[in-house]
Amino acid sequence: MSAVLHRATFFDALQCEWLKQRRSLSAWLVLVGGFFVPAMMLAARLWNHEDLPAVHASAHYWPALWKKAWEFTAMFLLPMGTIFAASLIAQIEHRNNAWKQVHALPLSVPTIFFAKLAIIVGMLLQYLLLFFVGLVLVALLPSLLPGVDLPKGAIPYDVFLRDSLVFLAGCLPIVALQYLLSLRFRNFMVPIGVGFVLWLASLMTLPWKWGWLLPYRYTIYHYLTEVADAPLPVPMVDTAWMALGWCAIFIVAGYALFATAKQKG
Repeated sequence: MSAVLHRATFFDALQCEWLKQRRSLSAWLVLVGGFFVPAMMLAARLWNHEDLPAVHASAHYWPALWKKAWEFTAMFLLPMGTIFAASLIAQIEHRNNAWKQVHALPLSVPTIFFAKLAIIVGMLLQYLLLFFVGLVLVALLPSLLPGVDLPKGAIPYDVFLRDSLVFLAGCLPIVALQYLLSLRFRNFMVPIGVGFVLWLASLMTLPWKWGWLLPYRYTIYHYLTEVADAPLPVPMVDTAWMALGWCAIFIVAGYALFATAKQKG
């Protein structure tokens, strides 16, 4: 019976956090970010509509679309969007001086911590879903024009799903560390500044053979090596597992700091 009550309490907290997130800037970041690159690609293709018949007739349409879409997304938009979204999640409480009210609720510290963390991961999943829907629209909407057929070839769902999961794993260390920082600092510019510096360091150290140790470079590395076939140093371990390892370390550290904080808000 107690286990059922615990699960109900957690999902109640999750629902509450989701409602609060929907009214925040993070929700707009997810929506605008998910459709941004597909919208730019669609606009560019419609502007150069005379090239569309040849583009849609290519046997490599879907791999080319996927590669082009992830170029800006994996290198900049996804890591920076994750930095902003995860850094702003605690600002809902900081800005309204509501931490004392949150801790006064009949919720355990783990429930509060992991409900907010789950919301960030949920936003990341929502972003990836919107991104994929946007790419499908990029392929389908031009086909409404006269003389433009549907793209040739089947959508390689297995490749797209595998890449999406790896990109998701690559974002998890960013989520965990930015969440840790957002809980520790009331000024949201601190976690965003730290995240930006670490993302920039990841870009600058791409040719470094030990660069795979940096926790903010995994989306960039996966795109360059697996999607764009760039010649970069091969890491000693699978970067997806390395990302999950960093994520676990940051979650444990973040929870320890949150649970032992003297000032609850």
